[in-house]
Amino acid sequence: MMRKVLNEIQMDGIVVIGEGEKDEAPMLYCGEQIGDGSPPRVDIAVDPLDGTTLTAQGRSGAIAVIALAERGCMYNPGPCYYMEKLAVGPDVDPRRISLDFTVAHNLEAIANCLGKPVGDVTVLVLDRPRHAKLISEIRAAGARIRMISDGDVGGAIETAKPEAPVDVMMGIGGTPEGVIAAAALKCMGGHIQGRLWARDEEEAAAIKASGRDLERILYTDDLVKGTDCFFAATGVSDGDLLRGVRFFSGGAASNSVVMRGKSQTVRYIETFHKWAGPSSNPSSPWHHSNGGANQHQVGPSLHGGQHKGMFMSGHLNPTMASAYHAPSGLHMSSATPMHAMLLMDD
Repeated sequence: MMRKVLNEIQMDGIVVIGEGEKDEAPMLYCGEQIGDGSPPRVDIAVDPLDGTTLTAQGRSGAIAVIALAERGCMYNPGPCYYMEKLAVGPDVDPRRISLDFTVAHNLEAIANCLGKPVGDVTVLVLDRPRHAKLISEIRAAGARIRMISDGDVGGAIETAKPEAPVDVMMGIGGTPEGVIAAAALKCMGGHIQGRLWARDEEEAAAIKASGRDLERILYTDDLVKGTDCFFAATGVSDGDLLRGVRFFSGGAASNSVVMRGKSQTVRYIETFHKWAGPSSNPSSPWHHSNGGANQHQVGPSLHGGQHKGMFMSGHLNPTMASAYHAPSGLHMSSATPMHAMLLMDD
């Protein structure tokens, strides 16, 4: 569904970060042309479901994400599926940390920037066997650890939120997720460093053959150049970043975030999607819903989607429908996250 709607948008887009060999997905693959072919010329990064395992197991934290930048501004990881990552919020000076430094050094620098002891610094780490040494070093330094099973796009964003629950994300994760996270962090004033990581000698040889350097540190501006970038995400299952999709009689509700790089604007949107007639269920948001003060229509919708608490110009329909296998009858609006990102003008 995401691919179908993106192809209807006025843009000349190339999927730089997409599905394909890594996730064995047949659509939205890297290099695919998206849009109707007219300007603007843009790079697109998509992850229709960041947290596939989370969703399959009915766990929290899965989101659907999309990012956009001017043509040629997004880093293309080529054959490299994983990278070392170090992500922090806007209060940490990126010049004081590095993937070349020890874990203890970075944690000390982060603590100094945040004005608190290392013992109060919380590190987000993906729960993987490969991180055993990293976890040991974090504990030796005295910092706190928060483990997540999947979904490090949302994890990186957590570091840059006001009153962030975590201070830094460390460890090895997906390269596509790293580029997408860079777009979000750029919009929030945060920072990320990445370094390509090969799983075996065969992959290392393929990366070197593509002309990419396994020793080079990639900074935020290397992953996403400039400030003309956008990011949007919708919760699939409940998480710290966004609430998941909630179904009501006659409709569903979704929770989204949209970010703009130039203005560093971050908007949270609560959306009600309606695909049936008014419900007789008093608990449904559609019961007695006839244009109340807190509900209004934003842009054209195939099924009367209503938005509550909107603070944006332009139309938005979250990416939720592309990743969440909802009951028959749920369709995306004719307005998509791309409309929201392209039309925001503040």
